[in-house]
Amino acid sequence: MPRLAIIGGSGFYRMTCAAIKGKKTISTKYGDVTVSIYENEKGEDFVFLPRHGECHICAPHRIDYRANIMALKELGVERIIGVVSVGSLKEHIKPGSFVLLDQFIDFTKARPSTFYDEEGFVVHTDVTEPYCPEIRDSILSSMPGDIPLHEKGTYVCAEGPRFETAAEIKMFAMLGGDVVGMTNVPECVLARELGMCYAAIAVVTNYAAGISKTPISHEEVLDEMRKVECVLHEYVVDRLFSIPVHSKCSCSMAASRMC
Repeated sequence: MPRLAIIGGSGFYRMTCAAIKGKKTISTKYGDVTVSIYENEKGEDFVFLPRHGECHICAPHRIDYRANIMALKELGVERIIGVVSVGSLKEHIKPGSFVLLDQFIDFTKARPSTFYDEEGFVVHTDVTEPYCPEIRDSILSSMPGDIPLHEKGTYVCAEGPRFETAAEIKMFAMLGGDVVGMTNVPECVLARELGMCYAAIAVVTNYAAGISKTPISHEEVLDEMRKVECVLHEYVVDRLFSIPVHSKCSCSMAASRMC
């Protein structure tokens, strides 16, 4: 099975830079997950997992992140690029640009955030560098055409499904956040717990509340994603296959069990 995967929204089903070969359903202890297997122009396979489910039916706070990541692990996936939509907390990070995340701040409230929640089984995971530096370097080795790519960015993860208040956005910016979204945590943490390499590209779809001159809407997010869709797909698939086959990073050793 493919060792590479993309996690993103349902818009990736409209990829023109790769051909779908079929679908596969994986049963995990957390639930069943359906993924698609794609083939790029060179005949190389990769997995696409729609984090919200097929047809985007699951809200951010109800996504079964553990099932998604466990399914990829059981498939034999080793490297993942996640794609997330975000609102900008900074004037210079404009809608239509990409941000290669390097840190996160977690403001989620009610999500299972670890595989290691059993009594008597304590595991601590190092997330000093939460996104794989090797994948980040591979992504940065080529730019996405005419679309600006910010090389660093701190992602603030809100619980959702509501959008944030202007006061919350002001606080997030004061704490050092650059962009805000609802889906990247605990996704990136769970991948690290299972020793998988994970990096994330954020697509800026709007200015966040209090910065935007108009009310925030989901339609606005979808419209902006459609504008960059083709470039995004080609760029992510291309960067996925630029990742070195043999890992030299420490992602696989980040989780340590305590007796």
